[in-house]
Parts: sequence; C-alpha cells; structure tokens
Amino acid sequence: MKAQSGISANRPLTGIAFKVSSVAIFVAMSSLIKAAGPLPAGQIVFYRSFFAMLPILIFLGFRNELRTAFQTERPLNHIARGVVGVLSMGLGFFALTRLPLPEAITLNYAQPLLVVVFSAVFLGEAVRFFRWSAVIVGLIGVFIISWPKLTLLSGGTPLGNEEAIGVLAALAAAAVSALAAILVRSLVRTERTGTIVLWFSLTATILSLLTYPFGWASLTVTQMVCLSGAGLCGGIAQLLMTEAYRHALLSTVAPFEYTSMILAIAVGYFAFGDMPTAHMLVGGVIVVAAGIFIIWREQRLGLERGAARKLTPPQG
Repeated sequence: MKAQSGISANRPLTGIAFKVSSVAIFVAMSSLIKAAGPLPAGQIVFYRSFFAMLPILIFLGFRNELRTAFQTERPLNHIARGVVGVLSMGLGFFALTRLPLPEAITLNYAQPLLVVVFSAVFLGEAVRFFRWSAVIVGLIGVFIISWPKLTLLSGGTPLGNEEAIGVLAALAAAAVSALAAILVRSLVRTERTGTIVLWFSLTATILSLLTYPFGWASLTVTQMVCLSGAGLCGGIAQLLMTEAYRHALLSTVAPFEYTSMILAIAVGYFAFGDMPTAHMLVGGVIVVAAGIFIIWREQRLGLERGAARKLTPPQG
C-alpha cells in the first residue's frame, strides 16, 4: 500500500463509508465486551489495548511506517494522554458490563458536549451563546437518560444499585474522555496519527497490566475469544475512523457517529434482550440533536474564520 500523507477531504461518500464502518465495528467491540460479562475493568482494558495493536502494526507495515511509528519528541505528553485514556476506558467498560447496551453507548454522547466545556475552561477557547445553549440542552438529554437508573438507588435492589453505579461510571468516562480529547488536540499539532494511536495502545497495555495484582478473573475460552475479538475490533475501527477523516471533512463525517445509537438498540435487543426505554429514546434524540448542532456550528465558525482570513490584507 502506498503511503498516504495529508488530508484529501474531497471524497465525502468514501469518508462516510469509512466512518459508518468504524462505528459498526466499535459497536461490535462493545457488544463483545458486554458478552464477556462483568470482569475487572483493568483486565478488559488490557485485552482491548494489546490486541488493538496487531491490526495497527500490520497497517503501518503496509505503509512502510513501522520503523518510525514510535518516534516522538513528546513522550511525556503521550504517556499523560495514555493515563487519562486508560481511566476513561476502564470506567466505560465498567459501565458497559452493568448497563443495557443502548444506554451505555448513548451516555457516551456526553463526551463532545463536555469537550466544548473543557475547551473553554482549559484552552481558553471562545464559546458563544449558541454552543453553550446546545451543551445545556444536550446535558438535559443526558439527565433524562440517567434519571430512571439513578432513582433506583432509593429502591436498594442489587440490580438497581448496579445500574445506578454504571450510569455514574459512564458519565465519569465521558468526562475523562473529554479531557483525553483535549490532550489529543495538542498532540495532533506535531504527531502523526499512527504514533498517537500506538503510544496510547502501548501505554494502556502496560498500565492495565499493573492492575493484575488486584485480581484478574480466570477466563473461559468464550470470554477470552470475546475480549481478544474486542481488541481486534477496536484496532480496526480506529484505522477506519482515521481514514474517514482523511477522505472527508470532520463536519461531514462526525454526525454519522450517532448511527451507533441505532445499531446499539438493534444489537441490544436481539443479542441481549435489552428493550430501549422511553427515557433513553427521548434523551438520546436530544443529546444527538445537540451534538449535531455543535458540529454544524463548528463548521460555520470555521467557514467564517476562513472568509475573514481571505479578506484581511497582508501586513507589512
């Protein structure tokens, strides 16, 4: 395969096809993790990270980039991103094994909303009225999805408590994932995508191994196949997602992330018998609408900035 550099954002249908494929495989990854049952989060992270490196290394080998894949002048930044990412994955996998699949995936949609908040707080980015309004509306949708599970705490049933803790873990995972996205924004200014992905997978593998003394479960053959398959799916999906952004603009392909809600509902129903609730459907639609509005607003602001730069005469 010929090495491809730069972004060729003029093939939207190709980009959308890659994006939808990546979303479908990420849902398959989540389904395999859920099928493996309630295992220690560190153990799940290890399998997800270790086996994800295999398709990524094969891909980089085809592109003749394997020898330089780990080269970086910012190792500490990669490690920091890895620590934050591992925490997010661990919380997300914990939630996934304790919530119905549609709720677990839909609650993750809080992440782009929180990215807007953290970008304003930590990066000093200007966030104006329309995007703040979308964030507030989206978080109301998250509250609608979460409320039935959180109220189960008052019932004191074991299942209710498990699901309530799962909701809290999913929301915490979204918040930590938003912080990871902020760190990635910094890395992409100087680092290649393959370098970022490989450093993260390697860091996550090493960090998750440190949880072994705290007790990993003895896996059945089925569980081992599920977790290994989840890791392979994760690596393949990451590659497809990267290719999607190489062929089309972010604003073109990003809304297709939300097709995962439809897939999660279908897989949850047929594979796990999870029936989507009214709260999940209503809240999910609100969160998706808010996320799409933020994407559209980012595109408009980008076009306005580009037009402003063209109209500004050169100085000097």
